[in-house]
Amino acid sequence: MNISKISAADAALLSATALKAYNDHYLHLWYDNGEWYKQKSFTESVLKEEVLDSNNLFFIAYADDEPVGFLKLRMDAVLETDLNKDAMELERIYLTKAASGKGIGKALVDLSVAVANDHNKQLIWLKAMDTSTGPIAFYEKMGFEICGTHHLNFERMKEELRGMVIMKKDLR
Repeated sequence: MNISKISAADAALLSATALKAYNDHYLHLWYDNGEWYKQKSFTESVLKEEVLDSNNLFFIAYADDEPVGFLKLRMDAVLETDLNKDAMELERIYLTKAASGKGIGKALVDLSVAVANDHNKQLIWLKAMDTSTGPIAFYEKMGFEICGTHHLNFERMKEELRGMVIMKKDLR
């Protein structure tokens, strides 16, 4: 396994990796199999713009030289329940089905914590689908705790699947 920080020149690779991982896990959330969301979030041009934003860091995870997932960190992202803490958001951590359960997710979370510590962040936080019991249990095992909820308002998303939990990990 290898994890590499990426630049805007890697936007096509990031887009392909994101689409593969998203298609493996999230199409059931949508009435249109996620087409609207994928166009909004994972095209090469959208991702290139996000990579160029200095508040974001992106990494791609490889297994056997094949891209199998990605990580997006938002470096300055205040958590509403902890306004006085310097926080970083683990905004996206997506893996393909083939890569799940092989320690890659743990390596990406560990990398996120290391980046947060390197930037003197006091906490790291994320959102997870409230129906995703496996990922929630994984994040709890990694030291995160549920601290709130969030409701997605995407027009083509199934109403009963719009709930999210907010999880945080205090670093100091």
